[in-house]
Amino acid sequence: MMNLKPIRAALATFALGFLIVAAPARAQTGPQPPLPTVRLNAGIHVIQAEVASAPDERATGMMFRQEMPPNAGMLFVFEQPGVQCFWMKNTLLPLSAAFIADDGSVVNIVDMKPQTTDSHCSTKPVRYVLEMHQGWFAKRAINAGSRLQGGPFGK
Repeated sequence: MMNLKPIRAALATFALGFLIVAAPARAQTGPQPPLPTVRLNAGIHVIQAEVASAPDERATGMMFRQEMPPNAGMLFVFEQPGVQCFWMKNTLLPLSAAFIADDGSVVNIVDMKPQTTDSHCSTKPVRYVLEMHQGWFAKRAINAGSRLQGGPFGK
């Protein structure tokens, strides 16, 4: 009778190795599951923002998305204020990012081209970054010094 233990052990090792290699690749090739949302206000303008607060949610962000409703966005929440930098690798939509202080005031806004590795950073330490369709803030006269309300910003 043939001893199948070595063969089974080799197959188990191969299967485990395949899962370890394939799982992260699968996670990086498509959008993440829906995130919780929060309603924000920029003056009279209502924003429905998905909240990316876990490291893996922030790392994936808006990657691979082909569409987004007109007043939708993504609010990135960090544990503590810092100079936050974003890039657009694997992001298909042109976006604008507002870097936001704890009190909801906009520190700076940058426009970002899709599928680039150009770095776009806050000019001061912030805990929040709100990504919207490119030009969304400019079309509504929202700029540095404007304040957001709702969610973590109160009211």
